[in-house]
Amino acid sequence: MNDPVFAQSFWYASAPVAPVTQALEGEVTADVAIVGAGYTGLSCALYLAEAGARAVVLESGEIGSGASGRNNGQVIPTFSRIEPDALVASTPAEQGGRAKGEELVQLVADSATFTFDLIRKHGMDCDAVQRGWVQPAHTPGRVQLAEQRVAAWARRGAAVELLDRSGIERVTGSRFWHGGWMNRSGGCLQPLAYCRELARVAMAKGALVFTGSRATSVSRQGTRWRVSTAAGGAVLAERVVIATHAYSNGLWPGLARTVFPVNSYQMATVPLPEDVQRSLLPGAAACSDTQGDLHFFRLSPEGRLVTGGGLVFQADYARRLRRRIGERVARVFPRVGIPDFDFVWHGAVGVTLDSRPHAHELAPGVLAWVGCNGRGVALATCAGAHFARACLGTPLAQLPLPFSPLAQVVGHAIGKRIASFALALFRWRDKQEYRP
Repeated sequence: MNDPVFAQSFWYASAPVAPVTQALEGEVTADVAIVGAGYTGLSCALYLAEAGARAVVLESGEIGSGASGRNNGQVIPTFSRIEPDALVASTPAEQGGRAKGEELVQLVADSATFTFDLIRKHGMDCDAVQRGWVQPAHTPGRVQLAEQRVAAWARRGAAVELLDRSGIERVTGSRFWHGGWMNRSGGCLQPLAYCRELARVAMAKGALVFTGSRATSVSRQGTRWRVSTAAGGAVLAERVVIATHAYSNGLWPGLARTVFPVNSYQMATVPLPEDVQRSLLPGAAACSDTQGDLHFFRLSPEGRLVTGGGLVFQADYARRLRRRIGERVARVFPRVGIPDFDFVWHGAVGVTLDSRPHAHELAPGVLAWVGCNGRGVALATCAGAHFARACLGTPLAQLPLPFSPLAQVVGHAIGKRIASFALALFRWRDKQEYRP
């Protein structure tokens, strides 16, 4: 293991052993070459293999060593910073307009159920708990925002419920918030375990997964695409799916300059006393509130509180986070106090300027998407399945994803350097009352 941050995570310490893989040597052929062994790539490989197609996955590190194995493990069937009605209204006509925007919203509304059904179907060992996701409101005005979100998602058939202050206290075990809402189809899981289980099932169905195999180029070779690796291996395939998200590099010109990788810091406490465990999140398995400087919490099966936060400056992050987030936990859950943290780690979230996921056909037969915006567990699982449909012949226009031309962000290099400073703006906004 040559990634100390990944190896220091609680998920790495507690996940079932990964399926045995090796680096790609020589040249192999496939129907579809997939770059990235995260949720998108492995979900795509699984659905392709089930359909009888030959799928080959290339991963530069280990299975799940990107965002898929480092996140908080919350399975959230909503967008993070864009409202569903706004997304529908702003979907350009050339991408399918309001109808296509509505299809994407419905995909997200159903994404948690899709993910948990997939886990149950294949008996995946990943501590999956579908007991709901709750979003508490951190100011009285944000309760109005919760009301709007409940109305919008209810129109799409989501299992949502508005909660008053006592209701939020009942499901979170905290008096910190003023109300909020719940989506009962959400939940949480062990994210690295889920990724490894996706790989295990996909490989059992016939997919090939090569780790330690960094893809360096995608080029046309006759009627097929050639995906070459740094060690000299190659995959010749009819189609290619690039599923690198926030970890995109120069594999495809311009792709990395459409998304901003933003560090998300995660932490796990020591196991808490049983009576304290019972008082935390008794009615919901996952919680993340309405703040831009997000307050998020979930319990692990071992009784650890898994939380985290953001930092403007990364220097000395582990010590600073233990203090900052420890004090936050004590404010939100006084019974816990300032806890001891056994694990502190981080990974990159792929953020787009418009807070929407961006799907692209980079060239005939080459697909990619970026922009989980903090909702990757469920959304990426669904996207991978739909990319598999496209590789099997479904026209892109029939997928519930608006496809757009690659549009690089002007000044991306500067924006990438200062992206973490947006947290200061979020903190300022968190102090302002919501005005609909």
